[in-house]
Amino acid sequence: MSKQKITVVIADDHPIVLLGVRELIERDDRFKVVGEAINSSELIKVLNAENPDILITDYNMPDHSIYGDGLKLVKYLSRNYPSLQVLILTMVSNGLILSRLYDLGVAGVVQKSQLHAEIQRALDALSQKRRYKCPALNKSSVMDEGRNVEQRLALLSLRELEILRLFVSGMSLRDIAIDQNRSAKTISTQKVAAMRKLEVNSDQELITFCLEANLFQ
Repeated sequence: MSKQKITVVIADDHPIVLLGVRELIERDDRFKVVGEAINSSELIKVLNAENPDILITDYNMPDHSIYGDGLKLVKYLSRNYPSLQVLILTMVSNGLILSRLYDLGVAGVVQKSQLHAEIQRALDALSQKRRYKCPALNKSSVMDEGRNVEQRLALLSLRELEILRLFVSGMSLRDIAIDQNRSAKTISTQKVAAMRKLEVNSDQELITFCLEANLFQ
């Protein structure tokens, strides 16, 4: 009697990536791909229909659904599918975000640039119910030190909050200046002031802080 295969669902908004990941998985007789999705709405439908053991999903998968992508989607998955092993595929290399993903309970993270080299090691770990830690993970967090989140946020003015909201949404400082009918220099000064109050030192840390704090979710 053959051993029951470990079932896998794959999600990525690039069809060529889906095909590549499927081929890599199907080389291993322990696993069986039972579903695919190109956005988070499709993904949730497939998960509910197939109830797989493992989900391999892209971190950035734009979709105007209630599930979103990135950290928002991972939080939804951890709440609603607690027994599901989630393996994240990503181009993100920032240790703060990667550490946050593990904090949220993902089973592993694989860099897309290292997909062929890492996917087999990751699958080996997950098949044994172990977590797969990507190489050189920086465990630091923008929230680990200094004043707590609420104290930092309380220091921000309404104007600074609005600038951060627009910046995190993807707008440049020049675009924000036009939107707010103020000079780019003024916007830059207020952004720097907000970063100082939040105790972050770079744009990447600023974005990560806002994500971790669910500031504009």
